[in-house]
Amino acid sequence: MKILLIEDDPSVCSMVNKGLKENDFDVTVGMTGQQGIDLSSQAKFDLIILDIMLPDINGLEVCREIRKSDTRIPILFLTALGSAENVVLGLETGADDYLTKPFKFIELLARIRSLLRRAENQETVVTNTHQYTFDDLTLDDHTKKVTRADESISLTSTEYRLLLMFMKNPKKVLSRTSMLDEVWGITFDLGTNVVDVYVNYLRKKIERVNKKRIIHTVIGMGYVLRADEDS
Repeated sequence: MKILLIEDDPSVCSMVNKGLKENDFDVTVGMTGQQGIDLSSQAKFDLIILDIMLPDINGLEVCREIRKSDTRIPILFLTALGSAENVVLGLETGADDYLTKPFKFIELLARIRSLLRRAENQETVVTNTHQYTFDDLTLDDHTKKVTRADESISLTSTEYRLLLMFMKNPKKVLSRTSMLDEVWGITFDLGTNVVDVYVNYLRKKIERVNKKRIIHTVIGMGYVLRADEDS
């Protein structure tokens, strides 16, 4: 497995590089945002670890730039910016996970393995599933096209994974914990409202086409995809 580490702190680079190589990962290091962008376009990586506070280009912009050409590669932010707002902003930018410094290498390793497993599962999903329909909403998992009332809806990679989970589980109440696990590959409470934020993003996009609500809040339990008449 090939990992791209975009980090300007020599001590963090040395520690992460050493630990990953001891676990049989092939690591390439970029010390600036531009180096990271260039490296990501020149070679195929299985995962990217990305700092936010880089000396030239902010890591959020680096993430956005990488996502323009690759919407599927797992991206993990590794940064000292640990507020709830920073976590949500990082995930909204297109990252798949967010780990704050200081950190224990064993946790970083667990996050990496979780993201890689999820990426492998997504490849299987693309091969073995096709089209999901609920009410007037349609999701084609081959073309990654989402429509409602025959009008195309543009989603980020995280919003798409969240909608896919709903479409695979219609009328089933999904807990926030299960959504964190399935969509973000996180098996513990982030201590933020990231799930609620993303459900709200998703609702706004699909309700621009048809104001009829189909993603409902189940107080104290989570969310469910259902038509009004099913409630």
